[in-house]
Amino acid sequence: MSWFLPHGPLRLAALLAPLAIAAVIVPTLVTAKPAAGDRPVNGKTLHSFEVRTIDGKKVSLAQYRGKVVLVVNTASKCGLTPQYEGLESLYEKYRAQGFEILAFPANDFLGQEPGTNEEIQEFCSTRYAVKFPLFSKIAVKGKEQAPLYQWLTKDSGYPGDIEWNFAKFLVGPDGKVVARFHPKTKPLDATVTAAIDSALAANTSSAGH
Repeated sequence: MSWFLPHGPLRLAALLAPLAIAAVIVPTLVTAKPAAGDRPVNGKTLHSFEVRTIDGKKVSLAQYRGKVVLVVNTASKCGLTPQYEGLESLYEKYRAQGFEILAFPANDFLGQEPGTNEEIQEFCSTRYAVKFPLFSKIAVKGKEQAPLYQWLTKDSGYPGDIEWNFAKFLVGPDGKVVARFHPKTKPLDATVTAAIDSALAANTSSAGH
């Protein structure tokens, strides 16, 4: 069998056919849904938000610019509540290197954080000697979801609803999320400490230039 291209208009159509197919394929590739871990595109970072401390004072999270931060939604009556101890150990291990933990109590899972802000603060202080910052109780899911958690779960580059109490987001010095950990991942798990070490090392390296 011999292969040939027709003459005239048929020849032109045959030559243009591959280009038409490419025009259909390329937009599909370009508009593919970003995978988890892709950089956010709305311009916001952790530093864009204002929240209230556990005693009700409004503060800007821009104060944590330049630091590596672990954001955690917490609860006092959860099977994972003992993670407070691990979080405090993590804080003591890294705080001198520019690391912070921001805890946001939430009552979104089976009513496991029913207390007032005052009661939560007292519990964390007396039971676990928590020294890292605690913030006022918020909603991390549903219709009342706080703006910070709207961003974390939709636009931070690590999308997905909060699965349970003690979900963890690791944020770099520039305010962008660099890792997310499941609630059951313990604070001192090797994957967590390795990610913190990496973020701190990157921060030190950039600061030296």
